[in-house]
Amino acid sequence: MPKRGKNYQEAAKAFDKHELFDVADAMSVVTKTAKAKFDETIECHIRLGVDGRHADQQVRGAIVLPHGIGKTKKVLVFAKGPKAAEAEAAGADFVGAEEMAEKIQKENWFEFDAVIATPDMMGVVGRLGRILGPKGLMPNPKSGTVTMDVAKAIEETKAGKVEYRLDKTNIIHVPIGKASFGPEKLEENFNALLGAIIKAKPAAAKGQYLRSVTVAATMGPGVKVNPVKIG
Repeated sequence: MPKRGKNYQEAAKAFDKHELFDVADAMSVVTKTAKAKFDETIECHIRLGVDGRHADQQVRGAIVLPHGIGKTKKVLVFAKGPKAAEAEAAGADFVGAEEMAEKIQKENWFEFDAVIATPDMMGVVGRLGRILGPKGLMPNPKSGTVTMDVAKAIEETKAGKVEYRLDKTNIIHVPIGKASFGPEKLEENFNALLGAIIKAKPAAAKGQYLRSVTVAATMGPGVKVNPVKIG
């Protein structure tokens, strides 16, 4: 295991890593542990009591966080005709169809952070599944990124919309802002995200739903949030 940096080690000593904090206290601790020279992203890691291998226990969706995530996303839209014009007018960074798919396939082009597509373009986008899927960029109706209302989708994405979905170990990883936001704004973003995830609890989920919740700065140690005091 690689040796941790001096800042990480100092931050880890500043609190009890086994303690379960209330949300407000956790946000206060995590911002204090962000010691890097850049504005660190604060990420939330949520382990759920579900088995994502079963379709009826999947947890996936999207939410616009109250304060965004401190980064304006570059948006690629797959659309043609009037919808392409609508996307350009709404502020999409890149708009196209087959030529964009070819650019991604042949040039390994990834100068975008989010992908939106109109339903009629999914035949083209579907061929990129193996490339976009592992990067979490594949458009999906559940997250509102396969839609005819491209203007609304672009607006929400630019405003700080985040997607949440289970990984193979049944953990959700989502950024909730920057350290510079301060504890209060991070807490509001955190509560909005967890509220959406709790609301998305599958009917087939049994036992404790929120198994563990941890927040951490990019270069900092994980701070555990008491799952019993959430929601």
